[in-house]
Amino acid sequence: FVVNGLMLILAAIFLGKKTTQNIALGSLLLPVLMEVTPSFKAVNNDLLAVIYGGALMGLGVSLLYRVNASSGGTTIPPMILKKYFYLNPATTLLCIDMVIIFLNIFVDGWNAFFLAGFSQVVTAITMRYAETGFDKKYQVRIMSNSDLDRIQDMLKEDYQGLTIYDVIGGYSDESKRQLLIVVDPREYGPLISKVHEIDQDAFIITENVAKVHGGQWRM
Repeated sequence: FVVNGLMLILAAIFLGKKTTQNIALGSLLLPVLMEVTPSFKAVNNDLLAVIYGGALMGLGVSLLYRVNASSGGTTIPPMILKKYFYLNPATTLLCIDMVIIFLNIFVDGWNAFFLAGFSQVVTAITMRYAETGFDKKYQVRIMSNSDLDRIQDMLKEDYQGLTIYDVIGGYSDESKRQLLIVVDPREYGPLISKVHEIDQDAFIITENVAKVHGGQWRM
């Protein structure tokens, strides 16, 4: 209770009123829901329990972070560090929890330390995957020797956020134009098909993008 109170004070100072309200609500709901939710042992293997529990924890924390909320406790400092220092919440939460787990060695022993530490690693991996999975976009670069204008017209008509770069061919030393656009995964396949319908030999580079801010992607 004391730790949660201190964390809420830090949230009020550094994260603003709305976020603090979300965190306070999460902090209040967590113990209530844990009390009313039936408790049972799904698996008898400690390692499996750690893996499943860590993955569910990571998914839950990621979903809360997406709406600027948390369940309180050690999940609050990563929000502050992300806001002011752009540090990844999954990494900072892992570091904070590992320090706490290490200090508990003298109470719970090494076996509990390794299980809890492994659980936190699973949580961090799940958070990183959830972060990129939810927000994943494709950045597509397109070049064409014959039909770039038609491809450009198609992109203008069917998509948003088109950017045009002046580039120079590394072998031909000729000035060319390169089209760049960011799309959702569900839009990627149709985009490639449309480009190939115009120019089957179009040069296309696709890159994974974890996050996009601003423009049509503004949250």
